[in-house]
Amino acid sequence: MSFRSVYAVLLLAFVSAFEPASAQQQPNSNPYYRQLRGLLPSGPAIAVDNLILKRDAATFTFTRGSFMFYGEVDGKVTGAVFGGVGHFHLTPPTATERHSLQILTKKPEFDEDFTNVVLRFTDGTADELRKASKAGQSGNGAADSTLIQAAQEFHTFQREHLFENIDLRLLEDVISPSKGGFFLAAMRGSSSPHIVFEIDPHGAPEVAPEEVRLAVRNSWGWTYPCAFHLASEYADGTASGRQQNVAFRVENEELDTSIEKSGFLGGHAIVHLHALEDGVAVVPLTLFPTLRVSKVEGEHGEVLDFVQEKKEEDSDFGLVLATPLKKGDAAIVKVTYGGKDAIRNAGNENYDPIARESWFPNGGIGFGSYASYTMSFHVPKDIELIATGTKLSDKVDGKVRTSEWDSKMPLPVAGFHLGKFAEKSGKTSSGVDITAYANTSPPDIASRILHSTAGDEPNEDGPHGGGMALGNLNTTSMLPVELSQGMVAEQIYENYFGKLPFDHLALSQQPACNYGQSWPMLVYLPICGFWDSTIQNQLGIRPADQYWKVVTAHEVAHQWWGHTVGFESYRDQWMSEGFADASAAIFLQATRKNNNEYREYWKQLKQQLTDRNSDGFRPIDVGPVTMGFRLSSPKTGWGIYQNLVYPKGAYILHMIRMMMMSAKTGDADFVAMMHDFVDTYRLKVATTEDFKAIVEKHMNAGMDLDHNHKMDWFFNEYVYGTDLPQLHFESQIKTESDGDKMYFKLTQSGVPDSFKMIVPIYLELTDGRNIRLGIVMMQGSSTTETTVPLGKPPAPIKRAVIDYMHDVLAVEN
Repeated sequence: MSFRSVYAVLLLAFVSAFEPASAQQQPNSNPYYRQLRGLLPSGPAIAVDNLILKRDAATFTFTRGSFMFYGEVDGKVTGAVFGGVGHFHLTPPTATERHSLQILTKKPEFDEDFTNVVLRFTDGTADELRKASKAGQSGNGAADSTLIQAAQEFHTFQREHLFENIDLRLLEDVISPSKGGFFLAAMRGSSSPHIVFEIDPHGAPEVAPEEVRLAVRNSWGWTYPCAFHLASEYADGTASGRQQNVAFRVENEELDTSIEKSGFLGGHAIVHLHALEDGVAVVPLTLFPTLRVSKVEGEHGEVLDFVQEKKEEDSDFGLVLATPLKKGDAAIVKVTYGGKDAIRNAGNENYDPIARESWFPNGGIGFGSYASYTMSFHVPKDIELIATGTKLSDKVDGKVRTSEWDSKMPLPVAGFHLGKFAEKSGKTSSGVDITAYANTSPPDIASRILHSTAGDEPNEDGPHGGGMALGNLNTTSMLPVELSQGMVAEQIYENYFGKLPFDHLALSQQPACNYGQSWPMLVYLPICGFWDSTIQNQLGIRPADQYWKVVTAHEVAHQWWGHTVGFESYRDQWMSEGFADASAAIFLQATRKNNNEYREYWKQLKQQLTDRNSDGFRPIDVGPVTMGFRLSSPKTGWGIYQNLVYPKGAYILHMIRMMMMSAKTGDADFVAMMHDFVDTYRLKVATTEDFKAIVEKHMNAGMDLDHNHKMDWFFNEYVYGTDLPQLHFESQIKTESDGDKMYFKLTQSGVPDSFKMIVPIYLELTDGRNIRLGIVMMQGSSTTETTVPLGKPPAPIKRAVIDYMHDVLAVEN
């Protein structure tokens, strides 16, 4: 029997994937959805003249023209199309969003003329437009065909470029007994042919969880110049709280997954849902587009309608519940699915899980929601699978190997890795089992590297010519090094941040070379890090780069930052990536004989922030860390996110650490703060403001620059702001009979008058030691000039310096 046959039998037994067609429900067959999908404007057009339509912070002025409405679905009008002359104006309610617009458009507000607008909505827009129309007037016949054409073009645009199934979103409100509040306007403007303004009470967790957002598309793709909360939330003070505003959450999933040698994945998911509001009738779930759903059932086997369009188009997956849920209700659904491309077979039993967050149907909030998982995997017998959670069993039956896993606790994400592995294990002093895995044979890319380096191509008789031997590209020899780094990092971080909720950790080599990734209890490490420095040099990888010195330490740190403590949304992701970078610096400091590499690390992060890219932007100027992925754009450069959020997030934590450092107790106060943060948000999500509250709980008197026991001054400057001070320091040391004296002059510039900073001064001694002499509080563009007695130092003073440990994110001149 072939493996494919075995696989089919398994799916018949475990996931019922290949039931007779009569027992399956065809996708997109819900009658209301079919109406929405095929809907176009119809009926007479209505004329408008100087109509003002306000939607939150946006104002639409329809100077003159006409509207046609989409037909009703279940008694509800869900759209209209305008043709004529009009103007769109948007004034973001926050300084951060106005700054974003200033960078992208050179104006703090957004203005655009338009000639047609497609509106889709479930709010009261239809009634408002009809009331405002000019009595007794309608558009002419020519306008009607133009408006229908505009609607048809939007349908095509939605499917081929927006990749967001608006019809599925409308269906949520159409069949819900609760009142809808969705509003979307797609405009053709003078600056861009595709401008989308959207208000969604549920946000868009995978893009921007804020309810109000502006998206612009050009030849480079989509950017999000603005995203913010509803005006009512800013008015009542709730906008600064939790970001996610979803209708339901996934509490638990039971996953049964079969994987072929080719990488084909088939699965069956039992999803336990909990309604967070009344009227939940449609449940959108994230699923990789090539994984095609064949059936959805309710708890008692009843077949449910579901939506999933073509994989190349707006392929969002959503299911229709038999009965809408009320707030607090629970539901269980069963989803059967399968397809290729979610896992890449990289050759020689090396596999790359491509769909790491979407290989199963889930709530789609990334790391912003925790759920429990029980998982069964069926793979070829000679393949080993590692997953997030505790392995309960691992058995071979014929040609199939089955393993069962249990998360034992809520996790922000579930995942796996598979291959033919060699492994090496160890246990930390606190009892955490750590195992490093490497594939026993290199992936196909290694052969290509071999032949490329040899300057020749393979033929049917095998490789020929000069270059490296393929055996040198084997990764298993580096297992002891990776294991050692992982174990040391875990012990250091446990001391600094507290004990993990997990009792084991897998460090696995992946086929990809250019990045690492971390899932709970499972770390994916780049293959190039498993090659020794000789091979890396031959490949031009430059092993001396800081990345290769800390990639394992960075990814292990994510067991705390991202998993033990989650982040609420993309606006808080700087804590995950920045804290992991800062943790890697602590790893360097703890594992090196001196601080040279540690200081060089911070120097390189500062350069990453302040070097201009090919588009002429310094990352630090583009926006605050809380803008997350939205920092990157065609104008500012696509690398801005990586070059800002990681290093500046690290600097924020590092600066707090330096401010809490004590000559008597060292890092004790910082360690207490970080333990408190981890304990408070263990297996929960945290926001930026949550972290700020923890800092304020533990701040010392020297950090209280505003004398109110608040850290607003620091967070406004470095977390929510973009200012970068320039510091100039001059000093002169005089030796006198009663001891040394130091004259210094410190100047801060390039910042607003309100900007405050604590600047430390160090003495570097001739014997190699450095002493932190004290701090100077600077405000605005100002100069402090004075002479201070030093007494008799323990060794002659070589020089006085500021920022010796890169305590402050500033530019020295």
